[in-house]
Amino acid sequence: MLLAIAYAHAPLYVKAVDSGPGLLNDVLAFLHQLLINNHARPMFAFLFGYSLVQLLNRQLQRGNDWVSVRKLLRRRGWWLLAFGFVHVIVLVPLDILAPYGIAALLCVGLLRAKDRTLLWLSGIVLVPSAALVGLAMWFPLSEGTSTYEAGSIVPGADGLSDLLMGRLMVWPFGLLIGVVMVVPGVVVGIWAARRRLLEEPLKQRTLLIRVSVTTTAVSLLGSVPAGLMQAGWWTGPSSTSALVASLLQPLTGHFGGIGLAAIMGLAAIPVIRRPNALATALQSLGQRSMSLYLFQSVVFVALFFPYGLGLQDDLGLAGATGVATATWLLSLVIADLMRRVGHRGPAEILLRRLAYR
Repeated sequence: MLLAIAYAHAPLYVKAVDSGPGLLNDVLAFLHQLLINNHARPMFAFLFGYSLVQLLNRQLQRGNDWVSVRKLLRRRGWWLLAFGFVHVIVLVPLDILAPYGIAALLCVGLLRAKDRTLLWLSGIVLVPSAALVGLAMWFPLSEGTSTYEAGSIVPGADGLSDLLMGRLMVWPFGLLIGVVMVVPGVVVGIWAARRRLLEEPLKQRTLLIRVSVTTTAVSLLGSVPAGLMQAGWWTGPSSTSALVASLLQPLTGHFGGIGLAAIMGLAAIPVIRRPNALATALQSLGQRSMSLYLFQSVVFVALFFPYGLGLQDDLGLAGATGVATATWLLSLVIADLMRRVGHRGPAEILLRRLAYR
């Protein structure tokens, strides 16, 4: 999850994604559209919705009633919103914490909804979610420019006060759009958690295989047109072709993100049978995901922003992908070291103290 997020976010910190080795940049642009862009977010949303059910079940098993658990989940949602706001103001105008905080507030009531209600709601909200992303992709793809350059978050020469004011003005709109984008995945995650799809991969192996194969096939087929345009291998597409490709990519990417989560469930089966050091480190990283997500932002700001090392003009897509990989590997090492010394993670500790008070 954090690796996919790093790959999705790092290119937004560079000004010219075509800098560096041209062929490698083109290949990565194609692969990003097939596997990363608009895939990382639904995967994270799916896992977030899944975690809401896990938290609910743990609290109920401890003897807490539904009303107290609902209040706890809503407190966590409000504090995630607060964390996201600080993240945007202090670090970058690129945040996933606040949208998930709002999604938690909106979806708490759905934890007791019927399965049919969950699936219908996810399908209905998926339409505006894909449309918002698709329309944002349409213009750069139809003009033959990169969607990364169109979405770049590198600050200009504005002063600090202007920078902060600009972020404050844009944040509510970004938050609204972000919530619409993540709700479909959160709702499907709630549905999947009821079946313990990822907690019992041996028992659910057949279903996980079906979900992985089907969703991945749909995602790849739907993402190829946009990938060809992004890589510059489909030049001069008509406006209609660009629009269709732009809408298909996020629509099918939603299924691809869920498929990625299912593939990870299958990958866990051999680990269950024979645990290893890498799996333990990955688990440690997942248990500290919020802290090390924020760590990604710190690293990217320090490397790319003008008031850091200012590498935004020097690295292209290949360089940004390399930085994302190195940052994730460093996160993995940090998480495992924290596990060894028994430290949960500063953001997780703070959220728990605030939400469980």
